Amino acid sequence: MTEPSRPRHRTVDAPAGRLHLVEQGTGPLVLLVHGFPESWYSWRHQLPALAAAGYRAVAPDVRGYGRSAKPSAPEEYRMRALVEDNLALVHALGERTAAVIGHDWGANIAAACALLHPEAFHAVGLLSVPYTPPGGPRPSEALARMGGDQEFYVSYFQEPGRAEAEIEPDVRGWLAGFYAALSADTMPPPGRPDPHFVGPGGTLRERFPAGRLPSWLTEADLDHYAGEFERTGLTGALNRYRNMDRDWADLADLNGAPLTQPSLFIGGALDATTTWMADAIAAHPATLPALVSSHLLDGCGHWVQQERPQEVNRLLTSWLATLAPPRRPAQPA
Repeated sequence: MTEPSRPRHRTVDAPAGRLHLVEQGTGPLVLLVHGFPESWYSWRHQLPALAAAGYRAVAPDVRGYGRSAKPSAPEEYRMRALVEDNLALVHALGERTAAVIGHDWGANIAAACALLHPEAFHAVGLLSVPYTPPGGPRPSEALARMGGDQEFYVSYFQEPGRAEAEIEPDVRGWLAGFYAALSADTMPPPGRPDPHFVGPGGTLRERFPAGRLPSWLTEADLDHYAGEFERTGLTGALNRYRNMDRDWADLADLNGAPLTQPSLFIGGALDATTTWMADAIAAHPATLPALVSSHLLDGCGHWVQQERPQEVNRLLTSWLATLAPPRRPAQPA
């Protein structure tokens, strides 16, 4: 391992308009894509570790987040647009190809990058959300059938302004509750109302645990996240959820397509996502035929790279070390 350089903030031009990123290290490019409700900061433990292992680690703010551009129209957050942002980012950094790693929504974005542009994304790592090929029933219809008389949180997020009205009067408090609800050491015990669902006429916040922060989240960490969302609002972040039916139509020509690049999956054994999507994980030998390794971390919740940074760093660097060196850009004569 080498001594990592200091992280550097910069912006690059992309279809979104402006993408803010943080990069650290030199070597093969590794793109780190965050989920909801996070930012580049969710990779703060991985940036120095990957840099020390000999990689150029780059964590952008996805469009709608942080210092990146925030288009006003909801349809500007469809999956194909986010993929084109990441493709432009690779080229703006002077590279031809990257390994792409995503967490939560970032895992879906990373998978779509690899599916739509295999020439540019030569390997894909998925954290918390397993790969499911495009296709199946229309998402809005499938989600509406979940929960009986309760409303699944993804459905709750669909109507513009509705979730914002719950969150934005107390962004810091809402984020603290949301992070705690999905963390191993603070999630509600079995038998308590599920914080992924909203009761009739209720809110998500009503089901969040009250009290201490999860062990991975310091007051300073929470201040960072809250400060970003207090400045930007939540609409850009929530607009990702509001494009699921558009994505379903946009990617219909790829229904059932596997990802053939070398891949990695890491999930938390206590994360509800890995329970709901157990069939998707079981299908990985077919949907991820070049899967290098798959890991469910015991006693870990949803925020895997923040809850278990050292373990995730070890798994990521071990996986990256198995990859063939990417093609480098041709040098001018």
